[in-house]
Amino acid sequence: MSMGLLVAAFDFSTAHTDEFHDWYDLEHIPERRAVPGFGACERWIGDPEQTFAVATYDLDALEVLRSPAYQSIAYDNLSVWSKRVTTMCGRLLRFEGTQLSPGAAAAPEAAGGLLLNAMNVTPEAENDFNAWYDEEHLPALAAVPGTLAARRYRSGEDAEGTHRYVAIYHLTSPDVTRSAAWKTAVETPWSARVRPHFRDRIRILTRRYVRAD
Repeated sequence: MSMGLLVAAFDFSTAHTDEFHDWYDLEHIPERRAVPGFGACERWIGDPEQTFAVATYDLDALEVLRSPAYQSIAYDNLSVWSKRVTTMCGRLLRFEGTQLSPGAAAAPEAAGGLLLNAMNVTPEAENDFNAWYDEEHLPALAAVPGTLAARRYRSGEDAEGTHRYVAIYHLTSPDVTRSAAWKTAVETPWSARVRPHFRDRIRILTRRYVRAD
């Protein structure tokens, strides 16, 4: 069975910063770590947009989000604190999907950065888009020095959210995406052919969140 992913991304510039981090660290993440089927639960801060926050949750399978254990803390059952904090923030993305490539890879340890790309694609280009990602784009970026893992996902038919595809790249640092090797990997003729068919693209570059003492 392919692994799943849950992503939540916020602009918390209109929230109280200390409360936002306390809520995530002291309630929200611990609640989800306790749900059977949740794996790595990681937090990331925008680079350079330091008021952007991304949380990524590895799932044994997408069906974990339909389990009674998860539903008891999510959706209509969010805590009062969750409702208060998220109301103050701007939601950039919520995504839930199944891993396409590679099918069962987990998040690597000790990554210092994460790149998130979310997008839709025009129907007439979808086959070419998927072939490009699997045959060229993901392998090329996975081979760039400093890339620890490259994974991509497709949302379920009944999933919440606005985006069909998400790719995430665990990196030694955000600077990996600024290297010459990264630029060479992304600037190809095939990339140029599929890029005009992207829709609603969201790109968020982040560094690992570290709680202040």
